[in-house]
Amino acid sequence: MAAAMAQRVLALAAEEGPERLQEALQGLGEGELGDMVTKQALRGRETAALLRGIFRGSPCSQPSGVLRRLQVYKHCVPLVESGDLHLSKASEIIGLLMLEVRQLPGHALAELATLFVDVIKGGSLSNGKSLELFSTVLTALASSKESLAYGKGELNGEEFKKQLINTLCSSKWDPQSVIHLANMFRDIPLSGEELQFVVEKVLRMFSKLDLQEIPPLVYQLLLLSAKGSKKTVLEGIIGFFNQLDKRQKEEQRVPQSMDLEVATVPLDQLRHVEGTVILHIISVINLDQDLGEELIKHLKTEQQKDPGKALCPFSVALLLSVAVKHRLQEQIFDFLKTSITRSCKDLQFLQASKFLRDLFPQQYDITAVILEVVKNSAFGWDYVTQGLVDLGFSLMESYEPKKPFGGKAAETNCGLSKAPAQQACRLGASILLETFKVHEPIRSDVLEQVLNRVLTKAASPVSHFIDLLSNIVVSAPLVLQNSSSRVTETFDNLSFLPIDTVQGLLRAVQPLLKVSMSVRDSLILVLQKAIFSRQLDARKAAVAGFLLLLRNFKILGSLTSSQCSQAIGATQVQADVHACYNSAANEAFCLEILGSLRRCLSQQADVRLMLYEGFYDVLRRNSQLASSIMETLLSQIKQYYLPQPDLLPPLKLEGCIMAQGDQIFLQEPLAHLLCCIQHCLAWYKSTVRLCQGAEDDEEEEEDVGFEQNFEEMLESVTRRMIKSELEDFELDKSADFSLSSGVGVKNNIYAIQVMGICEVLIEYNFNIGNFSKNKFEDVLGLFTCYNKLSEILREKAGKNKSALGNKTARSFLSMGFVSTLLTALFRDNAQSHEESLVVLRSNTEFLRYAVSVALQKVQQLEETGQTDGPDGQNPEKMFQNLCKITRVLLWRYTSIPTVVEESGKKKGKSISLLCLEGCLRIFNTVQQLYAARIPQFLQALDITDGDAEEADINVTEKAAFQIRQFQRSLVNQFSGAEDDFNSKETQLLVTVLSTLSKLLDPTSQQFLQFLTWTVKICKENALEDISCCKGLLTLLFSLHVLYKSPVSLLRELAQDIHACLGDIDQDIEVESRSHFAIVNAKTAAPTVCLLVLGQADKVLEEVDWLIKKLTSLGSDTSEDSSQASNQTQALEKGIILQLGTLLTVFHELVQTALPAGSCVDTLLRSLSKTYTILTSLIKHYIQACRSTSNTIPGRLEKLVKLSGSHLTPQCYSFITYVQNIHSESLSFVEEKKKKKKEDEAAAVSTVMAKVLRDTKPIPNLIFAIEQYEKFLIHLSKKSKVNLMQYMKLSTSRDFRINASMLDSVLQEHNTEDAENEPDNDQSTTAEQPDENQEPKKKRRRKK
Repeated sequence: MAAAMAQRVLALAAEEGPERLQEALQGLGEGELGDMVTKQALRGRETAALLRGIFRGSPCSQPSGVLRRLQVYKHCVPLVESGDLHLSKASEIIGLLMLEVRQLPGHALAELATLFVDVIKGGSLSNGKSLELFSTVLTALASSKESLAYGKGELNGEEFKKQLINTLCSSKWDPQSVIHLANMFRDIPLSGEELQFVVEKVLRMFSKLDLQEIPPLVYQLLLLSAKGSKKTVLEGIIGFFNQLDKRQKEEQRVPQSMDLEVATVPLDQLRHVEGTVILHIISVINLDQDLGEELIKHLKTEQQKDPGKALCPFSVALLLSVAVKHRLQEQIFDFLKTSITRSCKDLQFLQASKFLRDLFPQQYDITAVILEVVKNSAFGWDYVTQGLVDLGFSLMESYEPKKPFGGKAAETNCGLSKAPAQQACRLGASILLETFKVHEPIRSDVLEQVLNRVLTKAASPVSHFIDLLSNIVVSAPLVLQNSSSRVTETFDNLSFLPIDTVQGLLRAVQPLLKVSMSVRDSLILVLQKAIFSRQLDARKAAVAGFLLLLRNFKILGSLTSSQCSQAIGATQVQADVHACYNSAANEAFCLEILGSLRRCLSQQADVRLMLYEGFYDVLRRNSQLASSIMETLLSQIKQYYLPQPDLLPPLKLEGCIMAQGDQIFLQEPLAHLLCCIQHCLAWYKSTVRLCQGAEDDEEEEEDVGFEQNFEEMLESVTRRMIKSELEDFELDKSADFSLSSGVGVKNNIYAIQVMGICEVLIEYNFNIGNFSKNKFEDVLGLFTCYNKLSEILREKAGKNKSALGNKTARSFLSMGFVSTLLTALFRDNAQSHEESLVVLRSNTEFLRYAVSVALQKVQQLEETGQTDGPDGQNPEKMFQNLCKITRVLLWRYTSIPTVVEESGKKKGKSISLLCLEGCLRIFNTVQQLYAARIPQFLQALDITDGDAEEADINVTEKAAFQIRQFQRSLVNQFSGAEDDFNSKETQLLVTVLSTLSKLLDPTSQQFLQFLTWTVKICKENALEDISCCKGLLTLLFSLHVLYKSPVSLLRELAQDIHACLGDIDQDIEVESRSHFAIVNAKTAAPTVCLLVLGQADKVLEEVDWLIKKLTSLGSDTSEDSSQASNQTQALEKGIILQLGTLLTVFHELVQTALPAGSCVDTLLRSLSKTYTILTSLIKHYIQACRSTSNTIPGRLEKLVKLSGSHLTPQCYSFITYVQNIHSESLSFVEEKKKKKKEDEAAAVSTVMAKVLRDTKPIPNLIFAIEQYEKFLIHLSKKSKVNLMQYMKLSTSRDFRINASMLDSVLQEHNTEDAENEPDNDQSTTAEQPDENQEPKKKRRRKK
């Protein structure tokens, strides 16, 4: 039936006139009509023609026609959504229906639209095809001018559409259809408000969707954002993924989460979805530049409020991806770099203050976030990697170290650097290293860039790039093989680089030399060329390179490193595999290199020096080269050794120097040569002989030959050096040591060589002596020679006052020997050693020398991270030596106090004092270079429990134990007689205590005890020594800040200063309530006063930082506003309490009769700062009153009242007092001028300049006070609370000219200075009213 009817309709539709068609359709009921359309559609034949026929027979001019059309629409929508039709058929039907929509009248459109809303609410959309029709209906409806019934009232089309969208966004959506709906809204004209509604609804739906469906939805949203609401879209997307990341992290932390109903998202799926979303955002930004601008703008504002929300791993990855091929790159990198340094500064700020940490328990660390992005990028985020690499290099270049560290300091320094810039630079390196490990494609690019920077930045320090290169090579040595050509190119430039860079670079690429023969050969070629270069630096580079090769290419039969007890750093990857099958080649190769190096022994002293310093290391790592090296050294020393047994001196010193024109310089560093021989010989005897054991070999006889040779030579040199007088070396007291003459330079060189030779022989004889009395007497004989020269040099330097003379020459003793010597001198209790050690122990000068050399070595270690001599670059050995030395120095200092020691006889520091200085240096060095090993260090000092497990070392307890020893010494200083008080020692003790206090945990009981003790010391001891007082108070502040805010402490100190110095009004007697005895007439000003002001400034900085945080929190209007408001209240309370107590501190200081100068100046500046910060707090409340109808808290009212009663009036009195002091100094000059006519202009001008300089801060202070009062008036108006009732408006600063006073002053001047020149007269009168009369006026009112 339906089919026949359909045929009939089609036939009638083909006729000319529509009358018969209308009649036929008139007779059809709704059901039949629908039936007919469905059947035709399912058959898939001529559906469109049928629908056209129906529309033709249902003109919109007739109500029945409209009704019929509506029936068709109502029937077709479910039909299309049912999923029964073929997709192309559905599209055809919808296309036809869309064409006809414009014909429908308003009420029909309204009905149709309402039908759609019901369909969506009911969740019966399957493929969302019909939504294309809905958008057309809404668009048509919006342009309808008809009045449409809605509920009980009437609306026009636009309003009706708005209501529908409202209803739609408020109703429940089926998650399946969200994407279709989002797509549909793109085609509808929406007002800003409607768009916001839609966007917020879609964002709310994110959490209800399956994760895989998010990227297409995000894409639709981004396209929709072209109409507006960009910020909301971006904020929603970033917020959503930030939450997901946080949840994921939480689940990783607590693996068996109790909350099972939340289905966990697999990590890789989440990362892939995030990656896709980032790609979508980039592609849309490429089309719509504004979206990129909006992204940066949004993150910048968000970062002010809550950096954790703004810069999460997702948003950082997004920014880096956008930065790659976009004009926004510079903007993004600047933003990221400032965010990184700000985050580091904030962290530093928070760590330094317990008060701030209590207010901000959660600390945001951007470095962790960025490194997480690197980790996440492993999930195929290739578009982020380029951004990461660029950011890494940008950070390393923007914040590179400013001066060379020298040697390996940068590498060994594992202590956390404090400066935000250094942290940023280190973060850059970490980003590059981690990215390098994760992403293979960019490896060669990173390597290329690092090598380029090492070469091109030769002038500035490149240690950070070399460290990075070294880490890269260790993480993937084989990657370098692919880039070996790039490395060989770098080698070509070696001779143009500074020596430190060359050594670092070669050390970094050394693992590659083991793997790639071609690279090794090209390096050797470059080095051999460099050996003959004209540039000294190039020759030094060649020596450095060759020594490195010798150390690392082992000859078969060489001892392994473990036998040499050598700890190899990560940079020296051992590849002994090659040694096995290639040992013959290695031997030839090493001997060839040694041949090249022998040539260097005839070059400049610097080149020879490098060789002598490097031979020992080569021997230790490549023992088969021993005989070659020893022979070389033997032939070298024979050039200077005089074998005749009775010839004095035993060595030809004149052969060591060379004259060029009238200049004389060192040619052969003889002492270094002997030093090298001594160490190599000692090593050879202890190691090779032991290992050869009983092997009888022909070679051995040869070896014994040179060993015997050396021993006899050293024995003879020792014997003759002891007999030699200074005159034998052409050195005595009358010799010329000035550096301006050739003879003087020669004598200086001789002296340093002789002293060095004595030191080398001291070490040699002590080591071989095995505690024999004769050998120790030889040691003393050598020391006598050394000491005579050292005294002469010191004396001459004192006379010349030359900077060079004050530097002690670098000692030739090795660090290991120093620790052995000290232990023997002070801690060896063996009965058998007693007799021989007494020889050395009885010579105080020798003891002092031993301790001062230890001090020099520790200083060198602290400054450069290494020391001279064997094992000087081995951090492990250095650490063990430090532990040994510290044990001895600590024992010596605590067991023999300085007072007992008679230092009066001899000028110079006592041994105990040197020991204390040594302890201080070592504590600093260990914290700087060995931060990770502090527990083991403290364990080594504690002799009582040597067997404790490393795991259970409690650093705080051990440090507290050491602190107690120094506390006792300090108490003894204070309790002893006044004559026994040693200022230098007290200062050192205080510094030691503050260094050790850094090891205490601020939350521990020990820390609190130490703080309480420090407070007690400051309260009970009336110290008059200024530097000790300064040290103690600085220690007190640094401890107090970590325990709680120091404002109450500052108030007590300010009261003491006031009581000590008296009031600015001399008639007022200040009640003396002394809290701290350390504040007395000698120390109160300027010492204590300036320290208190400095600390108050720090508190002001903290408050200023808090107010900025408060302002950014105040502008945050997000959902979790209740939590924000709690935090806001806590912040406001903290700020107001801090400021309140600070006002009382300034209240005391402003009334104190401070002496003119730095105290007054600093106080005036601090007051200006205080008023500025009060003003910014008031501005915050003005803003708060604007945005909400909050009333101002009572606390603020109290603060304003306090400032009005306790600070502003006193400030004005203080200004008067300051001007009085200055007017007195001016009138004093006037007096002088009358007595003395000459020089008067100069005298007046200098005093005038000083007065002007000292009164400069006054106008700033007055301006700050007036600004504060101005904003108080604003706030009073806004909050309807009269805050100005507490402020007494001052009239003393109105600067109006008081006519009567002016007349009287002018008359005085005319009578007194009638004979003076007019211009002088004018200059003084012009200045006078400002300087003199203001105060008088003020005084008068006061009475």
